[in-house]
Amino acid sequence: MTESRTPNAELAAVIAEAGVTYYALAREIRAVAAEAGEALGTAPSAIAYWVAGGTPSGRTRSYIAEALSRKIKRKVTVAEVGLGCAGIGEALSADPLATAADLGRSVMLRRREFLNAAFATAAVGLPLAYDHEVVAATFKAAGNGGAVGAEEVAVVRQLTEMFRSADDKLGGGHGLTTVTAYLTDTVTPMLRARFPSEAVRADAFGAAAQLACLVGWKHHDLGRDGAAQQYYLLGYQLACECDPAGHGAWLMRAMTHQALDLGQPGSCAELGEEALRRASGKVDRQTEALLLVTCARAYGTVGERGKAAGALLAAEDALSDTRDPVPSYAAASGPVAATVASHTGRTLTAMKDYSAAERHYRTAMVARTPGTYQRGHALTMVNLGKSVAAQHRHEEAVGLWNRSLDFMDGVASDRSRKEVRSIRTVAAGYRRRGVLGAASLEQRATELLRARA
Repeated sequence: MTESRTPNAELAAVIAEAGVTYYALAREIRAVAAEAGEALGTAPSAIAYWVAGGTPSGRTRSYIAEALSRKIKRKVTVAEVGLGCAGIGEALSADPLATAADLGRSVMLRRREFLNAAFATAAVGLPLAYDHEVVAATFKAAGNGGAVGAEEVAVVRQLTEMFRSADDKLGGGHGLTTVTAYLTDTVTPMLRARFPSEAVRADAFGAAAQLACLVGWKHHDLGRDGAAQQYYLLGYQLACECDPAGHGAWLMRAMTHQALDLGQPGSCAELGEEALRRASGKVDRQTEALLLVTCARAYGTVGERGKAAGALLAAEDALSDTRDPVPSYAAASGPVAATVASHTGRTLTAMKDYSAAERHYRTAMVARTPGTYQRGHALTMVNLGKSVAAQHRHEEAVGLWNRSLDFMDGVASDRSRKEVRSIRTVAAGYRRRGVLGAASLEQRATELLRARA
C-alpha cells in the first residue's frame, strides 16, 4: 500500500524564494552539517522527498533551515519550512537561535496556542540531561554574520536593565512585545556575528541569556507559564554557551522557582542541587547563598525539614561573605540579602513556622531601598500579612495588606492580581467576623480588580 503524504508547501515556498536548485541546496546542507561535525550524504532526491511531505531525520531539519538562511540572507527557521514548531521539545533543540526566532514570532503574532500553552512538569528536569557541547557545534556553524564588538554588547546590557527596571515598576505585561522584538530581531541575530575575542562572544551570549530570562519572567508574571518555561529553557541554552557553571546554574534556579510557584515540586530538589553543584566554588558566595535558599525552598515544599534547615543555615553563612562582586545575572533579582530573606520566609511558611517566616519577610522589606523593586516589595508584604494572619493577628494583617495594595495599583501582573483576589476573599471573611478595617480593605481590593478588568 502506498504511503500517503501531504506536500510540504512551506518548504517549497522558501526554496522558491531562495531561487536555488535541489542540487545546490543539497550541497549547502552537506556543508552546514560538516561545519557542525556531522557527515551527511544529502542528495537532490532527498530534497524532493521532503518537499513531497517526507520527514528528515536527526538534526537535518536544522541544517535545512540554516542552508536556506544562507541562500536567502535572512533567518529561516525549522517552523517556517514546515518541519517543526517551537514547543517544549524544540526549546532544547540543536538550533536555539532558530527556536528564539520561532518563539518571538509566536509572541509578536499573539498566537494563542503558544501564549496559552500549559506548563510542562516533565520539562522541569530537561536541563539535567542537557549536553551543551553538542549544541555548541551548531552555534559555531551559525557564526557567519557581521562583526560585533564589546560596545554593542554593552548596549544590550544597558537596555536589558532598563527593561527590567520598567518590568519591576509596571509588571510583566508592560512592554512585553517590545522586549521580545528586541531579543528576536536584534540580539539573537547578533549571536551569529564574528567577535573580536572569545571573551566578547561569551559576554554577548550572557547578555542574550539575561534578556531571554527577562522575557520568560514577564510571561511568568502574566500567568503564561508554558511560554515562560520555553523562554527559560532558551535562556538556559544561551547561558551554557557563555558560562555553564555559573550562568547556566542561575537559569536552572529560575526554572526551579517557577515550578515551585506553580505547586509542581517534582524534580525541583534535583534541579536545585545540580545548580548548586555546578556553581559551587565557581561563583561568589552571595550567589551561592541564592542557590542554597532555592534548594531550601524545594526541600521545604516536599517536607524535608532537616535538609531545608541545613540549606538555610548554609545560605545564611554564604550571605555574610561579600568579598567578591555578584554577577549581573544574579544582581538583577535585587539585593541579595532581600532575596535570600524573602525565599527563607517562603520556605519557613511551607514548613508552617509562621513566626520565623515573619521575621525573614520583615528583613526582606528592610533590605530593599525604598522605591525600588516595587512589585517584589508588594508581594513580600502580602506574604508578611499571611504569616501574621496565621498567628491570629488579623487586624495587623489587614493593615499590611492595605499597604501592599499601594504598590499594586497600575501594575500589569497576574501574580499581583491573584494576590489581590486572595486579599479580597480573606477580607470578606474578616468583615463577616467584624475585624476592624476589613470592610474597607475588601472594597479597595474590589475596586482595584475592577480597574484592571
